[in-house]
Amino acid sequence: MNLLLTGAWRDAKKYIPLLEKHGHKVVFMQNEADALPCDPGWVEGAVCNGLFLSHNAESFSSLRYVQLTSAGYDRVSLEDFIRRGVTVNNARGVYSIPMAEHAVACVLYFFRHGKGFFEKQKQHLWQKDRDLRELCGSTVCIIGCGSVGTECAKRFSAFGCKVIGIDTESSQKQYYDRIDQIEETDRAISRADAVILTLPLTESTAGLADERFFGALKDGCVLVNIARGGIVCTDALIKALSERELYAALDVFEEEPLDEASPLWAMENVLVTPHNSFVSDKTADRLSELILKGLTGRTGGDTLEDSGSISQKQNRI
Repeated sequence: MNLLLTGAWRDAKKYIPLLEKHGHKVVFMQNEADALPCDPGWVEGAVCNGLFLSHNAESFSSLRYVQLTSAGYDRVSLEDFIRRGVTVNNARGVYSIPMAEHAVACVLYFFRHGKGFFEKQKQHLWQKDRDLRELCGSTVCIIGCGSVGTECAKRFSAFGCKVIGIDTESSQKQYYDRIDQIEETDRAISRADAVILTLPLTESTAGLADERFFGALKDGCVLVNIARGGIVCTDALIKALSERELYAALDVFEEEPLDEASPLWAMENVLVTPHNSFVSDKTADRLSELILKGLTGRTGGDTLEDSGSISQKQNRI
């Protein structure tokens, strides 16, 4: 296969000899927005992230295989690729563990008043806090029961939480007490002490967390968004956080980086992180293993779940 690799795969250069050994012809480009190092019609397979945001996908006339380095599909036009018979793989499972750990850490940050203790430490102030909350016995609603959502469910259930999933399919899965349909979102989140967003950004999920959504949350609820910023209506979020006892841990935003003038930066009930939940010391190796498995059949180290190939099917929550 004629392969175009981009710098979105950090270790791509390291594995070019192995890919060539397996019969692939490889061209590499560091920055996806740069001019292509080859004729687009030559490319049969690509390992990339935002390549098709900068280059017309239709010009890749021989394309039949795309391996994304992201868990989301929102940087490609799936319908167009499916129509053309192009198989598109995401990086399913690569980032799920650090994202789930991030979600748990964020809820604990608010439940255990992490910011308050840090401020007292800076003041050298020995002062107990008698208003802390336990995760055990809490209800956690996870919207999007794919790989990331299920890793979240696994961890929250280990803390003794009741875990409710929201998904397009309601079949029972391990670690969830139950899974409801997306139409039942308002009812499910109204009972939740924490709501975790892990669903993909699609036409149907864009703006899901709107004024009605926030109105359904009970006081004291913690919202964690590790999905995509476009799932949340920012104005409705800011209004809800300003008027009610709600908390939000936001790792993604409608526009990134977050504007310096955004009121979210200064809100006491908000934790802002710079789209960082997927980062860990193990994701690079997982990603390389996943890519190599798809291109060479080579496996090694920890076994990963399926890569989440989409060819003739639509993505699901």
